[in-house]
Amino acid sequence: MFKPSLIFRSLLLPILAALLLAIPSYGDSQARIVRLSDVQGDVQIDRNTGQGYEKAFLNLPITQGVKIQTGKDARAELELEDGSTLRVTPNALIDVPQLLLRDSGAKVTAIHLQQGTAYVNFLGTKNDEFSLTFVREILTLTRSTRVRIELADAEATVAVFKGSVEIEGPSGPVTVEKNQTASFDLAQDTHYELAKNIEESPYDSWDSEQAKYRERYTDNSYSSYSPYSYGTADLRYYGNFFNAPGYGMLWQPYFVGAGWDPFLNGAWAFWPGFGYGWVSSYPWGWTPYHYGSWVYIPMYGWAWQPGGAWMGWNTIPVVVNAPPTFFGPRTPGLPGRRIIPVNQGPMPTQLGKSPNRLQIPNNSAGLGIPRGSVRNLGLLSQDAERKGSVTMRIPSAQPSRVWRGDLDGPSVARPSGWHGSSSARMGSSAGSSAGRTGSTGHSSGGRSTGTRR
Repeated sequence: MFKPSLIFRSLLLPILAALLLAIPSYGDSQARIVRLSDVQGDVQIDRNTGQGYEKAFLNLPITQGVKIQTGKDARAELELEDGSTLRVTPNALIDVPQLLLRDSGAKVTAIHLQQGTAYVNFLGTKNDEFSLTFVREILTLTRSTRVRIELADAEATVAVFKGSVEIEGPSGPVTVEKNQTASFDLAQDTHYELAKNIEESPYDSWDSEQAKYRERYTDNSYSSYSPYSYGTADLRYYGNFFNAPGYGMLWQPYFVGAGWDPFLNGAWAFWPGFGYGWVSSYPWGWTPYHYGSWVYIPMYGWAWQPGGAWMGWNTIPVVVNAPPTFFGPRTPGLPGRRIIPVNQGPMPTQLGKSPNRLQIPNNSAGLGIPRGSVRNLGLLSQDAERKGSVTMRIPSAQPSRVWRGDLDGPSVARPSGWHGSSSARMGSSAGSSAGRTGSTGHSSGGRSTGTRR
């Protein structure tokens, strides 16, 4: 029998979905930034600046309209303000049509998966909204959920490891519960299968390991030193807090000593209409460059001090109490340049032919050390301070992720004759260190098929 309502809905739903993703409400137009928190291999990014695709690297701010593409053997991770993550595997393509903050304070995140596989670990922060579209389907998350979405030539699958998801398609809703997999026939819009099990995928273990790392190192007291929780797991893993008389609680990374400063390695990234902003190359380099200030204390060297207001993507971190020898890069006077690397500090070096044996020099501040690869970096840091460097072996599944800055031409050199003041913006200097360290499912079952009505 002819069913006009079914045909009408199958035509109307994709149009409505596209409009909802493309047009924010007039009252909810506050922009957000999220973090590109992991980059492995050949990852390309279109920052929606009119420059097309560029080489992506760690800690680039992700804004509305950005596209990310992973090449062969490449992976990437986006981290939201509450610590929720989206991870993509090799040969994936996503775009970010919405990153908004509602007047109510709720955060709206919309992701479009165009190809490949994505893992979403959504923490379900109250009132926040997360949606992911693929083909003609809209996946909506409202509570704590861990889910995998895979796109193939003829089929799309959604596997739920934790929580449950609602999927709206051309002809109606589908609910997928924990340990279930929904498969959608891309040739028949109205056909799906629901299996009461999850088949393993090659990158399930990678996603699980990254999730466990965040659970282990995320500090539940982050609100005492940051308005948001993203980046706080890396602060706990790659450094430690200490109490400095007259300054209060400060944080300092491991593997630093005399001669290190927070701006030795990074890049200037240009945004049309906003200018250049600083992007740190360090694996912990998110929160300390968007919040608080960097303070120099002769007895301790450079340390990060929380406080103040959260800064946007085009900001230059605040530097306080800079010494007379303080020199550093100024904002590049090169309009329209995309990304300009700054490489002044030491970096890890590969030993022999093995990509998994690295020599980690002091003052490298964690560069090249994969997350969670060593249980106590503080002890290793002490050895590096005494000996000048240490040798470590990293797991074969965790290649070094050092961006060497050879992307858009030569690095920016340190200008001569520019001195910082007691409350300066940007720079680098010699410092000292007191040598502080800190401590730091599948199920089986039947399979059902159906036509959504």
